[in-house]
Amino acid sequence: MFTYSSIQQYHISLLNNSTTCLQAVEFYLQQIEAKKHLNAYVDVYAEEALQKARELDEKRKSGEPLKKLHGVVIGIKDVICYKGHQVTAASHILGGFTATYNATAVERLLAEDAIIIGSLNCDEFAMGSSNENSFYGKTLNAIDESRVPGGSSGGSAVAVQADLCMVSLGSDTGGSVRQPADFCGIIGLKPTYGRISRYGLIAYASSFDQIGIFGKNVPDIALTLEIMAGADDFDSTVAQEEVESYSSMVQDAKPLRIAYFKDAIDHPSLDVEMAGAMKNYLDRLSEKGHQVTGIDFDFLEYIVPTYYVLTTAEASSNLSRFDGVRYGYRVNDENIDLTSFYSQSRSQGFGKEVKRRIMLGTFVLSAGYFDAYFTQAQKVRKQLYDQTQLIFRDFDVIILPTVPSPAFKFGEKSGDPTAMYLADIYTVYANLVGIPAISLPVFTHSNGMPFGVQVMTNQFCELSLLQFSHQMMQQ
Repeated sequence: MFTYSSIQQYHISLLNNSTTCLQAVEFYLQQIEAKKHLNAYVDVYAEEALQKARELDEKRKSGEPLKKLHGVVIGIKDVICYKGHQVTAASHILGGFTATYNATAVERLLAEDAIIIGSLNCDEFAMGSSNENSFYGKTLNAIDESRVPGGSSGGSAVAVQADLCMVSLGSDTGGSVRQPADFCGIIGLKPTYGRISRYGLIAYASSFDQIGIFGKNVPDIALTLEIMAGADDFDSTVAQEEVESYSSMVQDAKPLRIAYFKDAIDHPSLDVEMAGAMKNYLDRLSEKGHQVTGIDFDFLEYIVPTYYVLTTAEASSNLSRFDGVRYGYRVNDENIDLTSFYSQSRSQGFGKEVKRRIMLGTFVLSAGYFDAYFTQAQKVRKQLYDQTQLIFRDFDVIILPTVPSPAFKFGEKSGDPTAMYLADIYTVYANLVGIPAISLPVFTHSNGMPFGVQVMTNQFCELSLLQFSHQMMQQ
């Protein structure tokens, strides 16, 4: 039976002929079918994946050297364009829409001979923390199917958690990779804003969105990031900084100066058991030679409101393009005027949570409230950035919890949007200031659910983030 532990081990097995790409794809297709009830996949590209596997096996037999992702089976979130395949952002309003080009991230994966096996379920337009907002229905957490897998990239997290692919891609606007990684007991990385091109990523909030990576080990994530990162002529916001050889240097590690926010660890919203585990974890890091210091951070209570004011404003603008005219769902009534056509198409096409955020964003951008909300939120964001840069003058790493509680039950928070939004208190910070962050699955709660620790470094310091994370996962 096919087994998978890492890309490196998989390639060794391919080269010594103990497995084939075809066997790998057949295994994952069987897994996807056997665990179909988890609802992780929106579309599965079975025949295409099998054909690509056969071609790669032939290339290898003919003596061609293996490319970096030769035969690696990857799933992509249903907000990332893959030419000739449906991409809907898990929304009725984009039902049946087919991508006309590849996202840059996808293009680079394919160039290294990756096999994309399907698109993955998510909250509609990446808006949600539980994967309960998808047009295709909820995705189940494979550890406890009565609990949410997290969101918005819930399908991407479950696909890796339940062995439905080797690595998966998600998108992270305020924690949508790290939070589901935490709930599902796997690793989830959000790179620096602009580290990976957003070309081909359906936008939620353009100054926050970043493609992220799920995996079960740090070297796999490091290699995937290395391949996708870098400059792109199709994205004016992408970073021009040189991409380091993350995969070859991830083993290196050294003692670091670590900061944690005292208010975050002692916050009343943080589960008591999780708070205790975090404090013990920080003590162990100190015993291992790291310099660990608790610092004051006065902005914690402003993070979530600032995030939701700014992201909903950007969403209101970005989602105005979905009007039923050019593509996607449109109301089927020839006897209505244009205004009613727009209104009915959008009302019927968008789900409840998306409409809530569009309305909130339109409100904070309106003439009477723009300065009171949007302008003030931008000022807070600038202060957060400045404070973060001051912290990184004295420290290499910031450590926080990823979430305030383990995975919650379905329906537990869906009736209270404010409670759902406040659960993002620890993750939205990294998106507000554009720094990389990773969630590492290092704990198990007494209720049997996993939970992790969140590690952050300064912008474009992914190498030290990955090195530290790899070291932590080896212990």
